[in-house]
Amino acid sequence: MNIGSRGDARISALGILTLIALLLMVAQLFRVQVLQHSYYVQLADKEHIKKFTLRAARGEIYAMDGDTPTKLVMNTTVYTVWVDPTLVVDKQKVIDVMNRVAGGNVRKDFRQYLDAKHTRYQVIATKVSRIQAQKIKDEKLAGVGFDASTQRVYPEGALASQVLGFVNSEGKGKYGFEQANDEILAGKDGELKTVTDVRDVPLTVTDKNIKKPAVNGKNMVLTIDRNVQSKVEEALVAGVKRSGATRASAIVMDPRTGKVLAMANVPTYDPSNLNVKDVAVFNNSTISNPYEPGSDIKTFTVATGIDRGVITPDSTYDNTGKIKVEDITINNATKNAVVTGTITMQTALNWSLNTGMVTIAQRLGNGAYITRAARNTIYEYFHDKFKLGELTGIELANEAKGTIISPLQQEGNAVRYSNMVFGQGMDATMLQVASGFCAVVNGGTYFAPTIINGTINDDGAFTPAGVKTQTRVITEATSTTVREMVHQSHYATYNPKDGSDRYLVGGKTGTSETIVNGKYASDQTIGTYLGYGGEKGQIPRYVIMVEIAADGKDMGGGSDAKPIFNDISNWMLRYLMLTPQG
Repeated sequence: MNIGSRGDARISALGILTLIALLLMVAQLFRVQVLQHSYYVQLADKEHIKKFTLRAARGEIYAMDGDTPTKLVMNTTVYTVWVDPTLVVDKQKVIDVMNRVAGGNVRKDFRQYLDAKHTRYQVIATKVSRIQAQKIKDEKLAGVGFDASTQRVYPEGALASQVLGFVNSEGKGKYGFEQANDEILAGKDGELKTVTDVRDVPLTVTDKNIKKPAVNGKNMVLTIDRNVQSKVEEALVAGVKRSGATRASAIVMDPRTGKVLAMANVPTYDPSNLNVKDVAVFNNSTISNPYEPGSDIKTFTVATGIDRGVITPDSTYDNTGKIKVEDITINNATKNAVVTGTITMQTALNWSLNTGMVTIAQRLGNGAYITRAARNTIYEYFHDKFKLGELTGIELANEAKGTIISPLQQEGNAVRYSNMVFGQGMDATMLQVASGFCAVVNGGTYFAPTIINGTINDDGAFTPAGVKTQTRVITEATSTTVREMVHQSHYATYNPKDGSDRYLVGGKTGTSETIVNGKYASDQTIGTYLGYGGEKGQIPRYVIMVEIAADGKDMGGGSDAKPIFNDISNWMLRYLMLTPQG
């Protein structure tokens, strides 16, 4: 073979190899572009299609300003500022701008995050205001981005804070209304699935965008009247200072509906500043702290006796200052000789005599003994009708139940029930007592207490809430009689001489011993006052309950709680523009 033939053969072989290579490349391209097209599209999508959470706006909370809803909790937009260190061009400018514009909101030593090349998302500032964010945006800093979120704002400061609760750093409602209604207020986040550029910035124009809109939370309107709430808080602070107490609470309700107009405690806190010494201040004591309510309960005992027909206001008994039940002797708190001998039940209520209440319990039985039938009746009224020792269903977190011992239990004996009829040997919350008392004086109907007045839509239209459960528990005649007895009781032992006697105002003192280390502490009492107000000849317009206490100190219902009641009640008469008689 000559040299030319060998060269031609090599060229031919090379051409064949080239052709084979080309055919293989074509085959690979065909496989990638045609046969595995969908696979590689999916890979590309995974690289460039991102999911973004569309945050729902939390519903705002309104109180009433008279007849007009007004914002009590608002939302404001705040921003989280982040950097993509791989895209930062002028590190020093970023540092200077952030320190100048958002110095109080930047992370400590945020400079180090500008060098974190292993990540493309580093937070350098939080809770930056809209104005601050705009100033930073105006600087056109490469690699700097923003995430918007909302933050709660409280234009009324600490007003009704223990009713409201707050929202934690994770966006969850804690305590009060915020926690109990978290799902309603929070709404539901949406989702945006979209194509992004190399910086993970969403591209607004693409047929691959999938958007599930966020559903904003509902704007809720409370039954709280901001004017009443403000007055109640002011009166509690003044009362604590006057008596040297350490804590006090009050509730104002509309007995015609069960709506809570005010609910306050001292001490309290500002939800804008959660750095408190004792987290117990977050609790709403009016619903979360059951206690022995003391003589306030005598109004319920009198109502039970009258409703069952065993007494009238003029019924008499022989008061010796003490009465025996089985092997124990029950004494009256007062030693006043004026109220010994034959006295009426009206006098017994006026002077808050334990003997009178035990006598009613005996007359519910066989006249001389608190029988099982008597105990069944007392339990029926206290627990089943007036809902003492039961959850009320108020739309607030951390409501406590309390305890009313059933006669079916061994502890539900005659001695226990002889104590219950004057408010000891049982536990109830202030809200339970106030709600039950509403039924005593409003004509005999128990309304489940509520804090929700309605909702407000995005257009600002108010939709009232539906009526909660209501049940007749005593006759209208019984309610009318007891209401007048409580009216007389309010002025019988001490007339404030403030002009309130021209209105329909009534009330009952309560003083109960606290339990310390399992025993009653006679030198540490809780003072309470439970009463109502309105126009004569009409259903009362408000019910007020006040509680005041101090560690290691006696507080009295008449001496310490009643002045707070009078302060609030007299203000309510003017605020509601009620008409005096005469």
